[in-house]
Amino acid sequence: MKLIRYGEPGREEPGIILDDGRRLDTGGQFNDYDEGFFALGGLEALQAWVEDGCPDAEEIPPDARLGPPVDRPSKIVCVGKNYLEHAKEFGEGIPTEPVLFMKASTCWSGPFDDVINPQGATKLDYEVELAVVIGKTATNVAEEHSLDHVAGYSVFCDYSERAWQKELGGQWTKGKSHDTFGPMGPWLVPASAVKDPQGLRLWCKVNNELRQNGWTGDMMFGVRHLISYISRFMTLLPGDVIATGTPSGVGMGMKPPRYLAPGDCVELGIEGIGEMRQRIVAAS
Repeated sequence: MKLIRYGEPGREEPGIILDDGRRLDTGGQFNDYDEGFFALGGLEALQAWVEDGCPDAEEIPPDARLGPPVDRPSKIVCVGKNYLEHAKEFGEGIPTEPVLFMKASTCWSGPFDDVINPQGATKLDYEVELAVVIGKTATNVAEEHSLDHVAGYSVFCDYSERAWQKELGGQWTKGKSHDTFGPMGPWLVPASAVKDPQGLRLWCKVNNELRQNGWTGDMMFGVRHLISYISRFMTLLPGDVIATGTPSGVGMGMKPPRYLAPGDCVELGIEGIGEMRQRIVAAS
């Protein structure tokens, strides 16, 4: 099964996609896929309900909008320069430990929603990333137990305004947090269905041109290490998201740079996880 949320932005209902492709509403059983759901064993209860035949479930309309597969998290923790070739194209040296920054949770967006090119933006960029959704509270977690704290995996695009990120001074957050800069989806794949989070191909196309093509195994700091490392500095709550970094091929790294503009179409995905697509639109 895969977890989805559907409906209008901010009013999504929880659902699932079964192995046979049926899309069923789970709102009669669970309020939402949020901190409480994961903290109170919701995944296990959902699996038991599925194994019981999904009693009283209604099908989701085929044209329903898909939202992000988990409710807006308490925090989105991102890892910068976690692939060697991307660190080189980014500049500013090769990190010797994970580079952490935050995206405001108000950037949260659906997998097929439009991405707004903000007013005054000149350097909008894309980054395909493996997203890790935390399933239970993690504080000072030992690396060998890290994956026990994972609820599942999804596809994430870390959109950035590079001028705001690198040229205005201060921290990266201001270039990472505009509304719509954090689409995730199209669904959450439970951790039990992902044999090895370091064995996944991830890719990104812009206007059908392949820009990024990498493997999660190329991370300098893998998922196990990242969860343990981050949990030293902050408590990770159920439903929190870790965006684990991006391979090379971003617009900033091209010579000359090739940034996004209104009308562009960004497609991205991770094999075995899912695919997303966003259209870039001008701010109204």
